[in-house]
Amino acid sequence: MNSIDRFYATLDRKEVDRPASWLGLPDPESEPQLNSYFGTNSMDELKNKIEDDIYPVELPYHSPTSNAIYAAFNFAKEGAYDEHDRTLTAPGFFEDYSDPSKINDFDWPDPKKYIDPKECAKVVEEAPKDKAIVGIIWSAHFQDACAAFGMEEALIKMMCEPEMFQAVIDKIVDFYLEANEIFYEATKGKIHGVLIGNDLGSQQCLMLSPDLIREFVLPGTKKLVEQAKKYGLKVIHHSCGAIYDIIPDLIEAGVDAIHPIQALAAGMEPARLKEAFGDKVSFVGGVDAQFLLVHGSPGQVEDKVRELKSIFPTGLIISPSHEAILPDILPENIDALFRAMKE
Repeated sequence: MNSIDRFYATLDRKEVDRPASWLGLPDPESEPQLNSYFGTNSMDELKNKIEDDIYPVELPYHSPTSNAIYAAFNFAKEGAYDEHDRTLTAPGFFEDYSDPSKINDFDWPDPKKYIDPKECAKVVEEAPKDKAIVGIIWSAHFQDACAAFGMEEALIKMMCEPEMFQAVIDKIVDFYLEANEIFYEATKGKIHGVLIGNDLGSQQCLMLSPDLIREFVLPGTKKLVEQAKKYGLKVIHHSCGAIYDIIPDLIEAGVDAIHPIQALAAGMEPARLKEAFGDKVSFVGGVDAQFLLVHGSPGQVEDKVRELKSIFPTGLIISPSHEAILPDILPENIDALFRAMKE
């Protein structure tokens, strides 16, 4: 099996020669130590050396306020806006708004101005042809809606002024549908899947009730999934935290895989997920990035990977339990992860 075959088979829960894998998205500050340990000069070289299966490609976006699609909206009311240090807790543009008819008081960005189809095609064309190419498009409409008000105020709006919250989140979904369409058309037939998502879970439970998620978040998620499926793409849905209670809803929305299995979050035990949902959806993650990859030994990491392989003979892309490889993760533990995965 090659990486593309392994990716599709894993997400279809069919037999594989070995689990599919994904290194994730190493933080730039972690790259020097990873390259030094593995004796490589770039992330591309490193991924080839460890035989990673997934090659992520971020949707190119360039506006006056951001060079990242995940920070396309400059909602902050106070202070400088920094795409790398953005916060959901800062007061947002719509903090004091109650009238949905004033939704266009905000200067909504136009995706056509800031996404170049030629650049989209170029970054995909430059990706290795023997890897499963996954577009990292995020489309985090709930998180952006929280930033639009400031998170505390956003949650209050959902309860007390739902029409206002709905107007904002609908406008954000429309932006992402238009942005993604540009990317999909420019890369048609050349990518294999996409990663979308919103963080909906804390370490112990969901951040809001399942009913509120179903009312305000999932309708947009379904539109984003349907759009990707129209282009024949597999959809990986990201949410950190303890999201067990809404996994059935994500399955109903049509996602192919849940990312990540956050190993230490309540209720996200791999065996429990396999038993409850293993015949309906696939998963990504499982190797704890909060403690094990930071403080554990290579032998402990290898044992965890072997355990995951026994629970999920297929249906799991083995990966750290968060997409960001931070500098505190030991390179020797990443080595152990990929060694055990290929046993």
